[in-house]
Amino acid sequence: MTQSIAAGARPRVRPEVAMGAIGVVYGDIGTSPLYTFRECLNSLSLAPDHANTLGVLSLIFWTIAVVVTLKYVLIVMRADNNGEGGTLALLALVLRSPACGARASAVLLVAGMLGASLFYGDGMITPAISVLSAVEGLELVTPRFKAYVIPATVAILIALFAVQRRGTAQVSAWFGPVMTLWFVLIGVLGISGILRAPAVLAAVNPWYGIEFAIHHGTGMVVTLGAVVLAVTGAEALYADMGHFGPGPIKAAWYVLVWPALVLNYFGQGALLLTDPAAVKNPFFLIGPAWSLLPMVILATVATVIASQAVITGAFSMTAQALQLGFVPRLEIVHTSAEERGQIFVPWINWSICLAVIGLVIGFQTSSNMAAAYGIAVTGTMLATTMMMYFLARHAWGWGLPRIVAVVGAMFCVDLVFFLANTMKVVEGGWFPLLVAAVLFTVMSTWRKGRLLLYKRLYPEIIPLDAFVKSLEIDPPERVEGTAVFLTAHAHGVPHALLHNLKHNKVLHQRVIILNIVTTNTPRVTEESRAEIVPIGAEFYRLTARFGFMEIPDVPRLLDSCRKLGFEWEEMETSFFLNRQRVIPTSREGMAMWRERLYAAMVRNSANATDFFRIPPNRVIELGSRVEL
Repeated sequence: MTQSIAAGARPRVRPEVAMGAIGVVYGDIGTSPLYTFRECLNSLSLAPDHANTLGVLSLIFWTIAVVVTLKYVLIVMRADNNGEGGTLALLALVLRSPACGARASAVLLVAGMLGASLFYGDGMITPAISVLSAVEGLELVTPRFKAYVIPATVAILIALFAVQRRGTAQVSAWFGPVMTLWFVLIGVLGISGILRAPAVLAAVNPWYGIEFAIHHGTGMVVTLGAVVLAVTGAEALYADMGHFGPGPIKAAWYVLVWPALVLNYFGQGALLLTDPAAVKNPFFLIGPAWSLLPMVILATVATVIASQAVITGAFSMTAQALQLGFVPRLEIVHTSAEERGQIFVPWINWSICLAVIGLVIGFQTSSNMAAAYGIAVTGTMLATTMMMYFLARHAWGWGLPRIVAVVGAMFCVDLVFFLANTMKVVEGGWFPLLVAAVLFTVMSTWRKGRLLLYKRLYPEIIPLDAFVKSLEIDPPERVEGTAVFLTAHAHGVPHALLHNLKHNKVLHQRVIILNIVTTNTPRVTEESRAEIVPIGAEFYRLTARFGFMEIPDVPRLLDSCRKLGFEWEEMETSFFLNRQRVIPTSREGMAMWRERLYAAMVRNSANATDFFRIPPNRVIELGSRVEL
C-alpha cells in the first residue's frame, strides 16, 4: 500500500530502515578508525605531540565533512537513476541525457569503466585491511598471539567467501544491530578519551590543519595519502542508495555515524596527548584494559560485515556491467527465491578471495597494506566527480559559474587526494592500479569486440519483413510447435533461423523473434516489459526490455506475455541460439592481441542457456564461424 505524502513534506524515516542502512552502507567507513589515525602519524613518522595530533585531527575532521557530508550526502546523492546510485548507474543516467553528444559519451564510457575497475581493486583491499587490522588487536592482549594473526585472518576470510553461495539474507539481518552497537561503543570510547584532554576539541578549528600543512611543506602530501583512509567507503552511500533510499542513509549519517566517527577520532587524539606511547594502536588502547578483548572480537565482526558489503557490491556491479555490455556473460546464481537482487557470482567471488588472501600474506600488516588502499578509493571518487560534471551540465542545466563553484571544488579536492596517493605507488599502490588496468582492458576489449562482431555478422541485414513476405509466396514445410529465436537485431533475420531453414528445410508453426534490450534505467516496469508485434505468416517480433540491474529470465518473460494474449507451452516450444566461434584475423578492427583476448572471452563466457534461464532440454544451438 502506498502512503501519500503532502507536497513539500519529507517522508518519515523508519528506524528499522535506517538501522539496515547502518549495517550495510557504513561498514567500510565505520571500521576506518581502526587504522586511519595511526597511519596518518606513521606517514611521516610523526611524534604524537600537541601540534601534530591536533593538525592530523583537523585534517581528518574536515576531510570527512567535505568529502562525505558535502560531496556525497548533499550533492552526489541527488543524482539518482530511478532511485539507484553507483558508478554504472550514474554513467547510464548521464548517457540517457539527449544533450550528451558522441564525444562526451566516449569520455564518460572511459570514466565509467575506470571507476568500475577501481571499485574491484577497492573490493579486494577492503576485506584484507579491515579484517587484518581487527585481528592485529590480539597482539595487544598478549604478544604470543602475534604468530597467529595472519593464519587467523586468512581463516576468517576463507570462511567469509565460502558462505557467499548461501546468500546473505539471514546473516544481513544482524548487520544493522551489530553495526549500531559498534558505532555507539566507539562513540562512547571516544567521549571517555576526550574527557582526559578536552583541549583536543580545538582541532575543529581548520587553522590547525593549515598550520600542519605549512610546517611540513611537501611532506604534507604523504600525510594526505593516509588522511583519505578516513573516507574509504564514502562511495557506498551513493552505491547503496537504491536499497534504502536517500532518507535513511542521510539520517543514519547525521544522527549516529558521523558523530561516532568524530568522537572516536578525537578520543584517540586525546589519548595521545596524555599517553604518547599509545601511538602503536590508539584505537584499541583508548578503552580500559578489560575492554580490549571484547573490542577485538566486536571489531572482527564489524570488519567481516564491512567486507560482506563490499563483496555483495562486487556481485551487483558485475551484474550491471554485464547488462551494460562491459563484460562477458558469467554464471550468476540467485540465492533468494523472493529477492531477485540477491545474487552470487562464483568466478568473481573466488577471484576476489584469492586476491585478498594474497594481499594478507604479501603485505603481512595493515600498515603495509594502507599504501595500496587510498589510490583505489580516490580514483573511484575522481571518476564520479567527472561524471557529475556532465550530469550537471547536460541533465541538470547548471550554469558555468555554479559548475565551477561546486563540481570544480569537488574535482580539486579529489585530485589532491588522488595525487597524494600516487606517491605510494611503489609501496603498494601499484596493486589497485594493476587490477584496474587489467579490468579496464577486459571491459574495453569486450565492448569493442562486440561492436566488431555485430558488424561482421550483419554486413548486409536481411530485413525480417521482406523475408516473411517471401515465405508467404513460397512457403516451406511447417511443423507443429513454437520456435523462439534470440537475436541482437530485432528487424533482421536471425542467423540461427537461416541455418535451421537451410539444413532442416522446415519452420515451426509459430516463430517468435526475441530481441532483449537493456535500458539505461535500473529496472523496467512490468507494463513496459514486453511488446509483441505480428509480422505475418505466424511470425511475431517480441521485444523485451530489462533494466541494467535485472537479470533476464526468458521463461518468466514468456509467462508475463499471457496478459498480452500470447499463450505458450514450454514442452511445445524450442529455443534456437546462435553460438559464434570467433577467429582473430589481421583485418582492420583491433590489435591482434586484443582480438585473441576477445575470442578467449567468447569461448569461456557462460552458456546463454543458463544465463537466460532457458530450460536446457528445449534448446537447440547452431554454430557459426566469424572472422574479426
